[in-house]
Amino acid sequence: MAQKNIVSKKTRQPSPKLKWVSTKLLDDVFTDEVSLFKPHFEVDYEAYLQRLWDSNPAVHEILKNADTLEAARDALYSYLERAERNVFKVDNDLHILEKSTVRESIRVFKSIIGPINEFRTEFSALDGLWKLARDKRDELKSKISVGFIMEFINLFRGVIGKSNVYLENAQVKKGIPEFLKMEGRDAALARMEILDDIGSNVNKYLKKYPSGLEEEVIGWRLENKAKILRYFKGTENDWNNYQWHIKNVIMSVEPLLELIELTNEEKEAVDKAVKNRIAFGITPYYLSLMDAKLSIGYDHAIRAQVIPPKEYVDKMVEHQADRKISFDFMGEHDTSPVDLITRRYPIISILKPYNSCAQICVYCQRNWEIERVLEPRALASKEKIDKALAWFDEHKSIGDVLITGGDPLVMKDAQLKRILEILAAKKQIYRIRIGTRTPVVLPTRFTDDLINLFAQFHRPPKLEIAFVTHFEHSYEVTPESMEAVQKLRKIGISVYNQQVYTVENSRRFETVKLRRDLKSIGVDPYYTFNMKGKEETRRYMVPIARILQERKEEARLLPGLDRTDEPVFNVPKLGKNHLRAGQDHRLVMILPDGSRVYEFHPWEKNITAIPPYNYVDVPIYDYLEELASRGENIRDYRTIWFYY
Repeated sequence: MAQKNIVSKKTRQPSPKLKWVSTKLLDDVFTDEVSLFKPHFEVDYEAYLQRLWDSNPAVHEILKNADTLEAARDALYSYLERAERNVFKVDNDLHILEKSTVRESIRVFKSIIGPINEFRTEFSALDGLWKLARDKRDELKSKISVGFIMEFINLFRGVIGKSNVYLENAQVKKGIPEFLKMEGRDAALARMEILDDIGSNVNKYLKKYPSGLEEEVIGWRLENKAKILRYFKGTENDWNNYQWHIKNVIMSVEPLLELIELTNEEKEAVDKAVKNRIAFGITPYYLSLMDAKLSIGYDHAIRAQVIPPKEYVDKMVEHQADRKISFDFMGEHDTSPVDLITRRYPIISILKPYNSCAQICVYCQRNWEIERVLEPRALASKEKIDKALAWFDEHKSIGDVLITGGDPLVMKDAQLKRILEILAAKKQIYRIRIGTRTPVVLPTRFTDDLINLFAQFHRPPKLEIAFVTHFEHSYEVTPESMEAVQKLRKIGISVYNQQVYTVENSRRFETVKLRRDLKSIGVDPYYTFNMKGKEETRRYMVPIARILQERKEEARLLPGLDRTDEPVFNVPKLGKNHLRAGQDHRLVMILPDGSRVYEFHPWEKNITAIPPYNYVDVPIYDYLEELASRGENIRDYRTIWFYY
């Protein structure tokens, strides 16, 4: 593998002093040295502010000359109405696709300066712009960041057709690609050149992200396995026994120090987590997937799943007493009609009989209720389970049950069998889903006995058993996980993947590579989840705009069979919102730190009146800064600002 593609763990997080350095004011924001980090320099704030006004002199004049905020608002609305009408003029020579960007930018701009959105978000971006334009910064209630300025540089340019999405050096003029002017074989050959260029570019990116199926990676992991077995005094038979892995789950920092290199921050975070009884655990198998040396650096997504960052541990410690309220982002307390049941939809319900896992994911949705890895009291009492199962008899519209937790496959076969028997006997139940990470973290759990157990209940068309798992990165896709998945596929059970979209798998074509590798072992991509807006896991979060960009510019290049996942946002207490559905959300404000505020409409929107939900996203600027610290060319992401 080419070492030039390696991203060292040592440089994963930017120093607080690292900032984008602006040295030139060029027409394309991303042609100056935005993507080059230089330590100990600060942002040239005045240069960015000047670029803001240069990006749309007409808007600058409106803001500068308005005596009051309301005068500025009225003048801007009039300006935007004229700009929108101008798009439809016969002599407007913008490309039709650029016109589409203009219309979308105008729609967003109107929304942001709407008084109702200022009222609901308790901030006025227009007020900030107006005071900046009139040099009244001392009157600003909040410091206006470069992230805020960058949002409006792009929005200002968008409304006049200078997004530079399609052509970077000049306006996109009316025109037809050469191949559309041709016919027959000549047209096909001209088109081939374009498609070959795109395909070659995709393959260039995919090579950056090795999977665990590659021979060199398999070799590294065999060495890791041998080292782990020596440490725990285990044998090859032990390694193939899932109960041995459960018995030897790593719950302290000492084994890690012996078996892999850790950064000082990782060591301190694990130490503090363990001392403060914050759930932490790694199976020996999953540890074998980590790179022994930090300098290799392909395992960043794997480490990030289980080794908590300092900010996470600090927040968990701070809220130890009230975490069941503070960290319940999805409002499960308010959507649980009886113990162990969660319901947000008319035909689907969640059953949670077991409240722990074989190992702990740092950004677990249910970190507020999971006490520790393999908690002895994790299995609910027989009385609670029976009461939860009986609840389905009173709610016969529910036909699809997701058994999750925790991880139900950490339960014993007999315990799982009893639950399946009771559910399968209910005539309205047509599907039982098993939500589990064991194919990823404990693939030896899929014994012949377990497979035979599921085969008993998988009886199409009356009852379907389906598996939903959670691969995050191609580096987790291994021969062992493939064997587990194929055992299920051979008895007719489908396996689906729910990926959480984080900073660890969001680089260009990183998730495309995961989709490809999942399909190769028999897993169908199902959902790509926007990170839950949980304060303690903010370090992992990715702007919604990046998910939309990935879907349009990267996933779209895959065959339809590979891109079967749907990008979604989970609205607290209400449920999933499809991010590609423009009618289901809208951008309503830009906050001083550059955060976008989205108004999400519930899935019931056209069925019954449910209030919308406002969500504060992470700033695009901060996300790009993080990517730059990891060696990414930020110019590759330049269109992100125009995904709303």
